[in-house]
Amino acid sequence: MIFIKIFIELIDHTEEEEIRIRCHQVDEKIHELVNKVKTETLMILGYHEDKISRIKISDIYYFEGVDGKVFAYCKNTVHEVKQKLYELEELCKEKHCFRASKSTVLNLAKISSVHPSISGRFQAILDNGEKVVISRQYVPMLKHILGL
Repeated sequence: MIFIKIFIELIDHTEEEEIRIRCHQVDEKIHELVNKVKTETLMILGYHEDKISRIKISDIYYFEGVDGKVFAYCKNTVHEVKQKLYELEELCKEKHCFRASKSTVLNLAKISSVHPSISGRFQAILDNGEKVVISRQYVPMLKHILGL
């Protein structure tokens, strides 16, 4: 059994916050931990019903481009975001998100199941029950990411 010590240090507001990992080797578990921390701390601004909200990337199920606007779909709300879809794809690619179609960037962490659909496409069922189509063009990438 491996025990990991965790220290929390309160610092002055003038100092920059940081997370430091000290390990014997950088392996897959360390990379997963780093990605989880990055995902939990990365936020974007979303606009919903005349309110501006800070949204954690980890709370977003998927981004979708519709009629020149981009929306972030969360569990129970939809927020308009000002970034372009390709900017969000780049921002989130290290955070378990991938391009699922020309108009959708999907958070892999929110997928409960995936199954083949018509014409070589796949369909992802998300944790909130929503269904998202993964275009035929992006299915090989999904298979690679999932190790299929």
